[in-house]
Amino acid sequence: MPKETRDHLARLAKERGLSLGQLVDQLAAQQPTAAQIAERVATTRKVLRDRMGCTLTDEEFDHGPDVLANVYAMAAEKMHARRNTAA
Repeated sequence: MPKETRDHLARLAKERGLSLGQLVDQLAAQQPTAAQIAERVATTRKVLRDRMGCTLTDEEFDHGPDVLANVYAMAAEKMHARRNTAA
């Protein structure tokens, strides 16, 4: 690792009251691996399907134009429907 990078990390660690090793551990823990990201995506999709009635396939999630916006719209629609039935 370049000396400048090491020195920068050492300053950050000192400012935070950590050892350099502790800082590196914290930084590494904040960066998920590809496998962890894939697991989170799968879990999120399962929750959307099981709890929100989302019917999108994995392919639609992966290749849809703006799937996240559509999911938010579906969630908002469902919440409005619940509020209207509760009132």
